[in-house]
Amino acid sequence: MRWENLTVESGSGSSRTDAALFGADAVTTRTFDSPEFRGITFHEIRARSIINRVPGASRMPFEWTVNPYRGCTHACVYCFARKTHSYLDLDTGLGFDSQIVVKVNAPELLRHQLGSRRWLGDHIAMGTNVDCYQRAEGRYRLMPGILSALRDHANPFSILTKGTLILRDLDLLVQASQVTDVGISVSVGFTDPVLWRTVEPGTPAPERRLDVVRTLGEHGIGCGVLMAPVLPFLSDHPAQLRATVRAIAAAGATSVTPLVLHLRPGAREWYMAWLGHHHPHLVRRYERLYAEGAYAPKWYQRRITRQVHDLAQEYGIGPTRAGMPRRIPPPVETDPVTPVPAVPEPVQLTLL
Repeated sequence: MRWENLTVESGSGSSRTDAALFGADAVTTRTFDSPEFRGITFHEIRARSIINRVPGASRMPFEWTVNPYRGCTHACVYCFARKTHSYLDLDTGLGFDSQIVVKVNAPELLRHQLGSRRWLGDHIAMGTNVDCYQRAEGRYRLMPGILSALRDHANPFSILTKGTLILRDLDLLVQASQVTDVGISVSVGFTDPVLWRTVEPGTPAPERRLDVVRTLGEHGIGCGVLMAPVLPFLSDHPAQLRATVRAIAAAGATSVTPLVLHLRPGAREWYMAWLGHHHPHLVRRYERLYAEGAYAPKWYQRRITRQVHDLAQEYGIGPTRAGMPRRIPPPVETDPVTPVPAVPEPVQLTLL
């Protein structure tokens, strides 16, 4: 592995963009003999920087991210971040799922960077590369320190996750939402249990993730759902889209935003191998659909987006602007002389 190229020493006098990601201390490699971590190797490193600028050419609607982990035990076969493991000479398939890089100094490093005069308090997005609430977080507990630093500096942030472990930090999220803009989104692309077990084997079940949406809402933190990815020919049937949006609405989501599967290098090879094993009859259809690159054709993306938005409107929720904070706004004072239109009573949605 290229650890020697990623230390402070190798960064001296080097023009390589990845030459000084990690601190001078040697990488500590650990394994834990417990059922939840069996077969997983953790590489503990001390990062030199934790706030990362998103490349200008990126399609992401945010400029800064914090990623305390590399690699992800969620093991989603479609994960676009798989390619990042190749930068360390790590395997983008099983290696991405089982070789986890842990930036053990992330909380204190973030607090230091937030306190710098050069930092202007911009929005920070988390969970946009790999999940910050993946299984490893249960042992390393990096997020409480990260959230505390963001709260103490009143720095706006957002989190995207498939992990139910976020509820462990509910008190910190509530505290942060009282001083800054906090946006939480949970990723639920479909509710089919059979599909979930094969394509997202390391994640909590979709209904457990929707429980997170419900719980956050009950504590005053509005939570959106990124309906991603919608898998062509596997989760895109109108009845499947309806069932997913209906479940999202029943959980009290403030928004639903669909995103069709995209297959970047690294993820494409792993996903297509999975597809050939589990759904060989779909391989040729995928090759045709993604013949032009990583993204499905615009006509297909528009069709899915239109269907989901129509369903969301039917069930009383709608899309949100990317990166928009989801704080509950304070009540607006009105002129007592001016009549206020009557607001209909809320309707409790059901799964039936």
